[in-house]
Amino acid sequence: MDLNNRVALVTGAASGIGSAVAAELAWRGAKMVALVDMSERVSVIADQIRQKHPAVAIESFQGDVTDEIFRKEVYDTVSQKHGLVSICIPAAGITRDSLAIKINKTTGRAEIYPVDHFRTVTEVDLIAPVYWSLEMISRIAECRFAKGLKKWAPSEPIGGVVIFIGSVSSQGNKGQIAYAASKAGLEGAAATLTKEAMFHGVRCGVIHPGFTDTPMVRVLGEDYIQKNILPMTQLGRLVQPEEIADAVCFMISNSATSGTMWVDAGWHPAAV
Repeated sequence: MDLNNRVALVTGAASGIGSAVAAELAWRGAKMVALVDMSERVSVIADQIRQKHPAVAIESFQGDVTDEIFRKEVYDTVSQKHGLVSICIPAAGITRDSLAIKINKTTGRAEIYPVDHFRTVTEVDLIAPVYWSLEMISRIAECRFAKGLKKWAPSEPIGGVVIFIGSVSSQGNKGQIAYAASKAGLEGAAATLTKEAMFHGVRCGVIHPGFTDTPMVRVLGEDYIQKNILPMTQLGRLVQPEEIADAVCFMISNSATSGTMWVDAGWHPAAV
């Protein structure tokens, strides 16, 4: 799949992996890149990319990725001005880390991970990415139907690509029951869409980053990173966001790739 003249959309684009992916898509010749994030910083990142790649149309949208109305408005605006979105990278994500069960040392009572935290994380990290991708697929499907096209044929160009941003935590990670469940859930969603969306000419895959040099990881603290992450990482360093972006673009452009790709710097979790 050629990225040239494609319209792309990236959520979580104000920092970390999302901003790196948006910049890489612009560098590789996308016609237009839409940056979506709740943070007002998304407009700053958009300006930076626009300055480096003046030939690429760059737009930013600030809002809640879990909001259905906002999602539809973004797609409507982009489609009306630039054409059909055919690359979707729903990279927005959050964590609410805590042990699933903790014993209160004062009362001796077990404290269960808050269900509202679980719902919040899965809403942002699992449900929202799936529905940002479904929005794109639905519009591609409608476009094909309007043209009288039915099942996609190999003689046609690829109609679109969805790449979910998973995590090595999908294998299970202490203190991340909601985050791990959400990232593992993306594999099931991608596997299902791989079977369904190809009818409309849309591919789907998952990139599983390892611990990446992003604000989400840096908030853990340098001491934690040095003691609990780097010793279990073969490369002995954090993954760089640009390395994830490169892998995402490879998976987009190489239509023979499918399923999941691990970009984890050789990270292997400890047994306990």
